[in-house]
Amino acid sequence: MLAHKEHKKLTFTEIVIRAVFITIGSVLMGVALELFLVPFDVIDGGIAGVSIMLSALTPLPLSVYLFIVNVPFLILGYKQLGKTFAISTLYGITIMSITTALLHHVDAFPDDKLLAVLFGGMILGAGVGLVIRYGGALDGIEIVSILISKKLRMAVGQIIMLFNVVIFLIAGFVFEWSSAMYSMVTYYIAIKVIDIVVEGLEESKSVTIISKEYEEISQSIMDRLGRSTTLLQARGGYSGDETQVIYCVVSRLELAKLKSIVHAVDEKAFIAVEHVSDVMGGNFSKSSIH
Repeated sequence: MLAHKEHKKLTFTEIVIRAVFITIGSVLMGVALELFLVPFDVIDGGIAGVSIMLSALTPLPLSVYLFIVNVPFLILGYKQLGKTFAISTLYGITIMSITTALLHHVDAFPDDKLLAVLFGGMILGAGVGLVIRYGGALDGIEIVSILISKKLRMAVGQIIMLFNVVIFLIAGFVFEWSSAMYSMVTYYIAIKVIDIVVEGLEESKSVTIISKEYEEISQSIMDRLGRSTTLLQARGGYSGDETQVIYCVVSRLELAKLKSIVHAVDEKAFIAVEHVSDVMGGNFSKSSIH
């Protein structure tokens, strides 16, 4: 029977770094909401969008709804998501709510609605992306979607999209239909920026190469590209012949050179390329090329 490994606790430095970036991300989202989106009746998706509509229909400010609507979902998903995630999320939501409260009476910036939508979406996406990257969340809709997906066997992304479609439709009745359409544009921009912040600009690619000249190709990649390779034992499904499959991870900019290296050795080599959103562990550092 395997011994149960004790969960590794975060070090003090890791906790400080996480807190700093979650704080920055939460403040950015608060700024995007209060200074760029809310003054123009533009909403975000999820609980933030619901909170904006509730604050427009009632005397209570946005900051109150951002907290009281999100927290019940956080409590609901506490056991499923873990203590560290829950605490990080609660902290982020608290900072975001405080930020919106402090900025509630500050004039909108900029004056142009289109600019507000564009820059508000980018700032919002940057803020949410930072919080997600450092182990938290700023919207209870994701927590609800995770719980529902376990029951209905639907993808989390599909559930979030369904929720947001309903929210944007309701926004059309609460505000104007133009505001609902602007909100969709904001949401799209925010999602794209979130992807960039969470995954990074330097996309990696995993490459699988099948060739009889696997030894020479593997050595050429290491010598000419400075990237390490892994040889995987394989057998042809049709021929039944034993062979080795080359696997390596390269940056997006190195992909073209890798293909030329492979084709220089074997023009008929099979090359499969896949997107890799993150690379951790191992030795991904680039060796010197002579």
